[in-house]
Amino acid sequence: MSDHLTHFDASGQAHMVDVSAKAETHRRAIAQGRITMQAATFKKLSEGTAAKGDVLGIARLAGIMAAKQTGALIPLCHPIPLTRVTVEFATDPTTHSVACTATSETVGRTGVEMEALTATSVALLTIYDMLKAIDRGMVMDGIKLIEKHGGKSGSWVAGK
Repeated sequence: MSDHLTHFDASGQAHMVDVSAKAETHRRAIAQGRITMQAATFKKLSEGTAAKGDVLGIARLAGIMAAKQTGALIPLCHPIPLTRVTVEFATDPTTHSVACTATSETVGRTGVEMEALTATSVALLTIYDMLKAIDRGMVMDGIKLIEKHGGKSGSWVAGK
C-alpha cells in the first residue's frame, strides 16, 4: 500500500485520477455489511409478511442499481461499465440480522471497490427503509471491502 493519496494533485487540489495509461484488466471486488433488527422485525422479513412486500428482493435490485450509479454518487469515482453485479443475503435468526455481500466486476482501467461498497450500503439502507415503520432502531455495521482483484496492484484480501 502507498501513503500517496491519488485524488489530490501536487498542490493538494482534488482531481479525478487519470487512468488513460492503465491497462484494461478484469477487475472484481467483494464488499460486505450487516443490518441487525428486533426479533419481531426479523420474523416479518423472514416470513415475507412485511407490508411493503419482498424486502430482500427489492434490496437486491436497489444494490445492483446503486452499483451502476456509483460514479454519479461519489464525486471523484470514474463512471465504469460494469460487466457483472451480484447482491446476496444471508439471514441469521440467532442475531436477527441480515448479512449482505455484493460483488462487482468490470474489464477496465480502474477498480470496482466503490461499486461493491455502494451496492452493499444501498441494499442495507433499502432493508432499513422498507422495515423502518416497525423498527427504527435497526443498526447497519461492518460495511467493508473483503477483497479486490485485478489491475496493477493485483489482489488484496482482508486479513491477509
